[in-house]
Amino acid sequence: VNGQKTWTTLGQYGEWIFCLVRTSNEGKPQTGISFLLIDMKSKGVTVRPIKLLDGECEVNEVFFDNVEVPAENLIGEENKGWTYAKHLLSHERTNIADVNRAKRELERLKRIAKAEGVYDDVRFRDEIAKLEVDVVALEMLVLRVLSAEKSGKNSLDIAGLLKIRGSEIQQRYSELMMLAAGPYALPLIREAMEAGWQGDFPGGVLANAPLASTYFNMRKTTIYGGSNEVQRNIVAQTILG
Repeated sequence: VNGQKTWTTLGQYGEWIFCLVRTSNEGKPQTGISFLLIDMKSKGVTVRPIKLLDGECEVNEVFFDNVEVPAENLIGEENKGWTYAKHLLSHERTNIADVNRAKRELERLKRIAKAEGVYDDVRFRDEIAKLEVDVVALEMLVLRVLSAEKSGKNSLDIAGLLKIRGSEIQQRYSELMMLAAGPYALPLIREAMEAGWQGDFPGGVLANAPLASTYFNMRKTTIYGGSNEVQRNIVAQTILG
């Protein structure tokens, strides 16, 4: 196997990685892809962490240089990898929506806004209300996808909608938290807290101060799992016609 994969989440800790690899050039491009399971300790595998805006190395580049993979590591049939991948993508995009976290963070946003006094601002409260409506709609869409999967229908197209809305909601609540917290949203600096520079943040400094890092981290949500621009094209072609 030769090639490169970018944005491998927590790849520096992984022991195994599954890859979609080109095994045939005949027929349609999608038909010549196979699903392989590769040992990360194999000779020729190199992992290079990527430092993100929040200062963490959550994702990685993985390089494959003449990596030998045993034939028994082939998952399913040869050249049928894209068929399996499409099934997994619907689950991935449903998970990316992360509606349960959105509901928790919405309540957290309300607590911060009330503690900081911005909840009394009608315009800010309107933004929270709009976000809450979208979170409820997202939950209904998740249930629609789960219902489609239970009945054996193809849910990949709808899952693309989930990914779009879910990732945008994540960016919105992280941004509103930053606005609500003001200077308390600064990165977590323990020395500053010990000196009293960051004040008494609502809910406890240790639990809530690093809102800025969460905000920066959430910038990537509209890119991974299939960028939102690509997802909109897929939705336009497969659902809207």
